[in-house]
Amino acid sequence: MNGVARGWRGDIEAASRRIHEHAPHFLRETPLWKLSAEELGLQVRGVEVWIKLEHLQVSGSFKARGMMNRLLANDIPAAGAIVASGGNAGIATAAAARAIGARCAVFLPEVSTEAKRARLRALGAEVVVGGEAYADALAACLERQRETGALLTHAYDQPEVVAGAGTLGREIEQQGGLPDSVLVSVGGGGLIGGLAAWFEQRSRVVALEPERAPTLFRAREAGEPVDVDVGGIAADSLGARRIGTIAWDLTQRHVRDALLLPDEAIRAAQLWLWKELKLAVEPAAALPLAALQSGAYMPREAEKVCLIVCGANVDPASLN
Repeated sequence: MNGVARGWRGDIEAASRRIHEHAPHFLRETPLWKLSAEELGLQVRGVEVWIKLEHLQVSGSFKARGMMNRLLANDIPAAGAIVASGGNAGIATAAAARAIGARCAVFLPEVSTEAKRARLRALGAEVVVGGEAYADALAACLERQRETGALLTHAYDQPEVVAGAGTLGREIEQQGGLPDSVLVSVGGGGLIGGLAAWFEQRSRVVALEPERAPTLFRAREAGEPVDVDVGGIAADSLGARRIGTIAWDLTQRHVRDALLLPDEAIRAAQLWLWKELKLAVEPAAALPLAALQSGAYMPREAEKVCLIVCGANVDPASLN
């Protein structure tokens, strides 16, 4: 797969065809809610808010799209698939591997939640926990991959993974047409890379990061991807230390705005989604609403703004 030579939109179309042909029952077409700003308690006039409920996807996050595309696009050796993950990419890879009858090993950092570890074990994956952050888990994963020859599935920085994530943008456009803006959380950049590749300049894609995990924001300050210290409420899923090279290229071309949000605003939006809409989502999925509720992103009058609710792998007890 070559996003530069063929064009990313072509790769995304090919990913959609591949998944529907070879794993037709794996992905769900997740709902797209269209609500008024008033229904979300926002003090803006005439804004239509689209909420893409991608947390209802197989495996509980958008990651299912990219991971299945990666597995289907490659021959899988006897050693199976292997991935390092804060949790969601691992769950998605394990679910995809089980669906096609392949083995899977997942390397997690210590910051990953027990709920995600239990989900992985239930999917039949080998779970290896070690290291304080995602980069540590990735180093251990790469060492195992060199030893066994397993198919490496990167959490966010492979063309098949980014193109698979881009099928989410394709689905949004099929369901509702083109939004004026798309607000999306950023960790390593697979999701925003895929959405930027699909929407290009046709919609305004806005990057959102926690203040304590600013991979894209710091890269833009430095003029290139750099390592950052990560922590905070969303570190288990937005805890990559460096923006992916593919996402860096795509966001440089297609994403103008990169905003930082405090943990307090993220947590408030997460609880609001549960209390008011009964959506149980992880902190990473709450950043788009947090951007609106906090005023970090101010939509124009009559704007159609799409919020990507990207993951639901959360301990329900944390929402009380």
